[in-house]
Amino acid sequence: MNYDLAMMALDGLTRAPLTLRVEGKRVTISGEAASFKELARLCLLLGGAGGGEESFELQPSVHVGKDSMGLKLELA
Repeated sequence: MNYDLAMMALDGLTRAPLTLRVEGKRVTISGEAASFKELARLCLLLGGAGGGEESFELQPSVHVGKDSMGLKLELA
């Protein structure tokens, strides 16, 4: 995985955090267009990873809003 691209995407999410809400069985992710671009970049990096245990942890008050739940993107 390209570490520099991952760090750029995570840095982008610190400037424009996402908001995560859980209502019953539904998860809603909202944010600015730039936030979704960075989230997509992280997903693409995971999708192109060559195996192994790869993941990203999006932390409240850093990558997602302070009242949001944390989010872990993990390659299975």
